[in-house]
Formats: sequence, structure tokens, C-alpha cells
Amino acid sequence: MGKINAIITGVGGYVPDYVLTNEELSRMVDTTDEWITTRVGIKERHILTEEGLGTSYMARKAAKQLLEKTGADPDTIDALIVTTTTPDYKFPSTASIVLGKLGLKNAFAFDFEAACCGFLYSLDVAASMIQSGRYKKIIVIGADKMSSLVDYQDRQTCVLFGDGAGAVLVEGTEEEGVGVQDSFLRTDGKGLPYLHLKAGGSVCPASHFTVDHKLHYLYQEGRAVFRFAVTAMSDDVVRIMQQNQLTADDVNWVIPHEANLRIIEAVAKRAEVPLDKVVVNIDRYGNTSAATIPLALWDHEQHLKKGDKIIFTAFGAGFVHGASFYKWAY
Repeated sequence: MGKINAIITGVGGYVPDYVLTNEELSRMVDTTDEWITTRVGIKERHILTEEGLGTSYMARKAAKQLLEKTGADPDTIDALIVTTTTPDYKFPSTASIVLGKLGLKNAFAFDFEAACCGFLYSLDVAASMIQSGRYKKIIVIGADKMSSLVDYQDRQTCVLFGDGAGAVLVEGTEEEGVGVQDSFLRTDGKGLPYLHLKAGGSVCPASHFTVDHKLHYLYQEGRAVFRFAVTAMSDDVVRIMQQNQLTADDVNWVIPHEANLRIIEAVAKRAEVPLDKVVVNIDRYGNTSAATIPLALWDHEQHLKKGDKIIFTAFGAGFVHGASFYKWAY
């Protein structure tokens, strides 16, 4: 048996029906469409408004579409990974809920948390599992209900985030020159003060005080995060290109974490990659955290050709960051 390469064989996605526009946000907080568009490049975001539905609902929708598109038999799925910062519950895992709803009888499931880098990291983990030869088919889902963490009275953060889920099927092949080629993943551990959720964990459990003082909402120091994100993502793109002897001319697509259009533009400029090679959909979805890269794949799938050289890159709370080199397989 030859070397096993890990390839994506299908992509599914889901965003909620309700669309929160900049115009509607301007009636909720002191902001304008121009202010939001100029600073972050977002026009609208999808929000899961139905009571009692969480991240697992969107993840299940994306995975169900994925199974239907690929025709994969649910009984042949070996593992299911959900990467999320907004799990339905502290326990059980969101992945276990999704697995149960999908009726996967021969798979195990677990959650993976690496903030906005979750999909990038989880794809690498799934690829390693496939390359080991022990597993044949793995579903990787990036899903987040970021609206559950957002204070809609805070204009600095409420304009940024949306809800959604994207899913990919990862399989093995002996075909050469396709699939996951290389990755560079790092965590510097210095990001806690700049981007976090203050309460709800073991350090600061929920109480009347934490609720009254709005400590269960996302906290971000935007300027610091912007600076770190631009530096890390652009350096990581350059590094992964150098490791694989790639020039900007060789790269067909860069698919970045969709956090802020200005970050994406700055990364492209520093890495000397033309913007027309960068997949951007932040204007329609906002920052969906772990879902941004698979949703961008879902949106852009029809434009991808077999052999296309793709670079994924992301940055998130922690600080976690990285880039990977992938050759499209269909």
C-alpha cells in the first residue's frame, strides 16, 4: 500500500435565514452602515434567532447537506469532529449531539476548541488520522453561534459577528499530488488579555455578579488583536509558501479566516498575494469564527479546479494562528 494522502471530497454549509443588516444594527446602537463597512467590510450577518437552537443545529444542517452531496453512507463515517467556541453545553460535547441527530452508528465524536483557528487545526488533525491508515472517512465541522456571546449594546463588537456552520468530508487516497500538503501551526499563549470571555469557566463561574456586570459577553481589544492578526497571518502565509517553494504566481487561492476585511487586505499585501486570489465573503456573513473557512470553501467550491493550490490561514484567541497548503482534489 502506498502513501495515503488526506483529501476533502465534499463541502456542506448552513447559515440561518434571518439576516441582520447594518441598517438594522444602526437602530440598535450608535453606528452606521458607512462606519461598519469602512472599518470591517461587513454588510450583513446571519443570526440564529429561533429559541432553543444552538450550534449543534447549524452543524447538523451543514453535515446533512454534506452527506447528501457526497452520497456518503452514514454507516461508513469513522469520526466526527466539531470545532466550536460556542458549544451547546459545557457537556456533553456538541459533536456527540450532532452524531446522534445524524444517526452515525459506527463513528466516535469529539469537540475541538481553537477559537477562530479551529477549522484549520481540526483539518490537520483529521488529515493525520486519515494518513495513519486507521480511519477512512472523517467529517470535520466548523460551527459557531457567535450571537450567543455578543452584547448588542456594544457597537465595537456587535457589528462583527454572525452565525453559521461549514462541514467537509475528509478521506484517504493513494493519488499523488492532492490533499493536505503541509501546515505551520502555532500558539503563543499571550492573547488572554486582549480577547476572551471573562465568566462562565472554572476561574469565574456564573453568578448574579457576573450576569449583572455583563461578564458573559465577548471582550476584545480591537487594535491589539488587529495588529497581532495581520502580523501572524501574513508571516504564516509567507512561511508556508517558502516551505513549499511557492511564489504568489503558483498560488491559485488564499482562503483566510474572515474576521475583518482590513485584516484580509493587509495580509494579502504583506504576503504579496493579489486580492483577486483571496476568497472573501465577510461582507455577507461577518465573522463566524470556526465556520469562516469552511463557509468560504462552500461559497467558492464551484470555482475550484482539481490541482488548485490553496493556502488556508487563520488567527484566533489565545493567540492561535497558522497556515496550511492544500491541493484541491476534484
